[in-house]
Amino acid sequence: MLDEFIHEPRVAYFSMEIALRNEIPTYAGGLGILAGDTMRTAADLELPMVAVSLICHAGYFRHEIDAQGRQTEHSATWDIKHWTQPLDAKIAVQIDGRTVWIGAWLYILEGHMGGRQPVLLLDTDLDENSSDDRKISHYLYGGDNVYRLKQEIVLGLGGVRLLHAVGFTIKHYHMNEGHSALLGLELMRRYAYSTEDLRPGESRYDLPLVRDLCSFTTHTPVEAGHDRFSYDLVQRVLDNDFDIETIKRLAGEDSLNMTRLALNLSEYVNGVAKKHAEVSNAMFPGYKVHAITNGVHPFTWSAESFRQLYDHYTPGWRHEQQLLMRADCCIPDVAIWEAHTQAKQHLIEKVQALTGVLLKPDVPIFGFARRMTAYKRPDLLFTDLERLRAIARNQPFQIVFAGKAHPNDESGKHLIEQLHAHARALADSIPVVYLPDYDMALAQLLTAGADVWLNTPLPPLEASGTSGMKAAFNGVPNLSVLDGWWIEGCLEGVTGWAIGDTAGMADGKAQVLYDKLEKVVLPLYFNSDRSGWIRVMKGAISKNASYFNSHRMMRRYATEAYAR
Repeated sequence: MLDEFIHEPRVAYFSMEIALRNEIPTYAGGLGILAGDTMRTAADLELPMVAVSLICHAGYFRHEIDAQGRQTEHSATWDIKHWTQPLDAKIAVQIDGRTVWIGAWLYILEGHMGGRQPVLLLDTDLDENSSDDRKISHYLYGGDNVYRLKQEIVLGLGGVRLLHAVGFTIKHYHMNEGHSALLGLELMRRYAYSTEDLRPGESRYDLPLVRDLCSFTTHTPVEAGHDRFSYDLVQRVLDNDFDIETIKRLAGEDSLNMTRLALNLSEYVNGVAKKHAEVSNAMFPGYKVHAITNGVHPFTWSAESFRQLYDHYTPGWRHEQQLLMRADCCIPDVAIWEAHTQAKQHLIEKVQALTGVLLKPDVPIFGFARRMTAYKRPDLLFTDLERLRAIARNQPFQIVFAGKAHPNDESGKHLIEQLHAHARALADSIPVVYLPDYDMALAQLLTAGADVWLNTPLPPLEASGTSGMKAAFNGVPNLSVLDGWWIEGCLEGVTGWAIGDTAGMADGKAQVLYDKLEKVVLPLYFNSDRSGWIRVMKGAISKNASYFNSHRMMRRYATEAYAR
């Protein structure tokens, strides 16, 4: 099964979550979507890589939302044997004083251009393990800190050992967020000097070699996104073969900070947008954090109608997205609008199937879909309901929301309830719907079928964001706070519109959002001559989609991070 993949050295891409396809719920949100797009692009570009993640028997979760907006979670079990193949190799790690065996399932990611990439999904649900240890690979981001540390041991230590056990030659390791930072400890152990060759006071670890082998991408300035574990817990759960004093020097004296460990064991570190790199450099003084702005996989996130459109007018775009720069002069307005009309109709049909609400095709749809958490501020649009009603009286619009809140994020769950309350309050004037069970398929329909993509995070907490990039591939303009990638992508009135400036909107005031809606966005949409609106749609394609794609992103990783 692996013969075609182990004949050449590869880059090992470690990620706690990865979105391989809609039927495989081994992802929670943007981090996993990015990981999947990374491997899809590696297949397109024929970059020799291998991904390592967790099998997640019960998935992240599926959710139901009742009429009041209360979220209920259910296991997202899936048919593992249908989509993956078991590998014969097994390796062991020490967890909590016990030997825990780890196996793996192989998923072959097949790109639309014929490329293939191996993905190893680690599994502890083996007969050799105790019932508790078998569950380590069941729930993505489930359980408490103890459970999380065990998962990260399996991912980091177990992932490196299993790659070598099945015969991969790894030339570089890429940590997608700090969850996999323990792989650095395994490399330290693997490349330790013989104690017989050491002089008094010399380190037994070849840290320069480990750093040269590793790259690290940090994804968030939000404190909760940086895992920390107490050393009491670490000394109890982690293999005592690792020197705790060395770990403290690398990961922090007070607690094991996974981000700090990854920073100290990686030669190349990057943030996921230019602004995020600036924020990260301020957060982690003494480290050089580069900027490689995220991108999305072009073929995956373009609706079928737009794939056909680009195939006809800009052939070659699937591999060279810079060809889309010609969209503003080479694609007729009527063709752009027809492709959008088809994508919008698919969304309208899905909304009706899920909620019973029939949206109007001739009224603009504002889309908002992402993880429901406080700093994303999904409720900012509803700060002044009377102002919204007044705007909609003369210039009607519709709003579609989607997104999950983490099971332990009570404030995120409360936001979903608030959005439902606002929808009920506005029912007589503005259709507002909330779609349940947000996943890859729903994300594709939403980002393609909306007329405007809305994003209102609290700066500077949006490290990058990629949903607006997906929208751009479908000619959907962004209306967004200037944070993350949108600082780089916004050309006012050309690719979409900014809400405030880079310093604005941090105080939560929605006045500037309402003004932009009432005086700029909606008047342009309802102008009897549709050419002005389509000009912005073409700008989103030619200026944003042509650049903010995963092919550009991966070419930069290959030349700047991997080829060191």
